[in-house]
Amino acid sequence: MAATHYMYVLECADGSLYTGYAVDVHARLAVHNAGKGAKYTRARLPVSLLAYAEFETKHDAMHAEYAFKQLSRNEKDALLAAASHTTFAEALKTLFD
Repeated sequence: MAATHYMYVLECADGSLYTGYAVDVHARLAVHNAGKGAKYTRARLPVSLLAYAEFETKHDAMHAEYAFKQLSRNEKDALLAAASHTTFAEALKTLFD
């Protein structure tokens, strides 16, 4: 069975967004909330999962993470809002069209 790769977006307690890569999103969320995740999130607990998208390869997930990080906050918010009408993965595809 092939590994599944995810790109995910968290909302921190201060309202900022954190984007990352994981093979198990829910386990990674628990690590973040235990204060053992990224340095950025440790100072902004608790964090909540806003969205995640599944990819076949690590490369694809990391590419989506990079593309999302290049967006302005307003563009990120618009993409996340668009995902409420479809899947986050479908909304992300607009970055690559």
